[in-house]
Amino acid sequence: MAKRDYYEILGVAKGASAEEIKKGYRKKAKELHPDRNTGKPEAEGQFKEANEAYEVLKDADKKAAYDRYGHAAFEGGIGGGGRPGGGFGGAGGGQGDFSSAFSDVFDDLFGDFMGGRGQQGGGRRAARGSDLRFNLRVSLEEAYSGLQKSINVPTSVSCDACNGSGAEGGAEPTTCPTCSGMGKVRAQQGFFTVERGCPTCSGLGQIIKNPCTTCRGAGRVEKDRSLSVNIPAGVETGTRIRLAGEGEAGMRGGPSGDLYIFIEVQDHELFERDGPNLFCRVPVTMASAALGGSIEVPTIDGGRGRVQVPAGSQSGRQMRLRGKGMPHLRGGATGDMIIELAVETPVNLTSKQKELLREFEELSDKNNPEGSSFFSSVKSFWDSMKG
Repeated sequence: MAKRDYYEILGVAKGASAEEIKKGYRKKAKELHPDRNTGKPEAEGQFKEANEAYEVLKDADKKAAYDRYGHAAFEGGIGGGGRPGGGFGGAGGGQGDFSSAFSDVFDDLFGDFMGGRGQQGGGRRAARGSDLRFNLRVSLEEAYSGLQKSINVPTSVSCDACNGSGAEGGAEPTTCPTCSGMGKVRAQQGFFTVERGCPTCSGLGQIIKNPCTTCRGAGRVEKDRSLSVNIPAGVETGTRIRLAGEGEAGMRGGPSGDLYIFIEVQDHELFERDGPNLFCRVPVTMASAALGGSIEVPTIDGGRGRVQVPAGSQSGRQMRLRGKGMPHLRGGATGDMIIELAVETPVNLTSKQKELLREFEELSDKNNPEGSSFFSSVKSFWDSMKG
């Protein structure tokens, strides 16, 4: 039976680039893998056929020979350049080395799942330090005006004794002989190549023969750091401030992580915040609510404001002081301050006060519109129930 064209098998055109050939093989490997085609026995043969085609076309010398002589290049020793004794070997008769071919695309198929590919030749990057979180409580007044605040952060810093290298005297670490600096090793399991962290260097790709006595080879030590943080005006609970490079130091000279400061604004005894607006509940006497007048209220900047209470005001009535709220975090207009009236009922009345209130009550039949409306509705309700 005549063998199919290798380019046709991989679904690529003749003259395709190495990257196009690799993509073609990736697609076929996923499509024809036996684990995905348990009910299709012909898929296994097609899978081996694709593997054989890729084993030839991925190699520049073999590809050149195939482009010139076709399948004959691997049957009678044509093409030179191959192993002594004839041919290029490794492709004839459908016996391509599956492990070699599939390993070339293993990282592309599963690299993200396994944590990405290591760098070759001992160039593995040192481990980055962890990001840190610091919770900072500020008062509402501080959130209004903004401030510069000093904080102490327990963290890991680069070891001065070894300059962060982890080796005694600041010597450079050596490439791990087990993984050749890749930080991971591979093991063949059937069709698959499984990667795991190198047990010798713990995935760092480097080893230290003489660890630093101060940091014990870690390249960093525990220490409290004092930092000055700029808290902008208008911050709210949940606001996050990022300080790049102020997190935990990296392992063995690796880059530092970041420090994230999470703001919590404390509750205030006078003001309640809703975004840029402030609410202030102000008690007023019955006489002031009934007669109306001007009242003085506090503002968040420490000043005083005056609002006019309309005559006949009820509890819950709101008035607005524009521009007396909180500043917006990213600039722009300032919020407002909302004054909510709470009409107080007097307590511990004297005999004279009680007498005056009773006299006032007798004269107030038509001065309570809400009460009159309510009791009128109650009377209608009772009359309907009797009917």
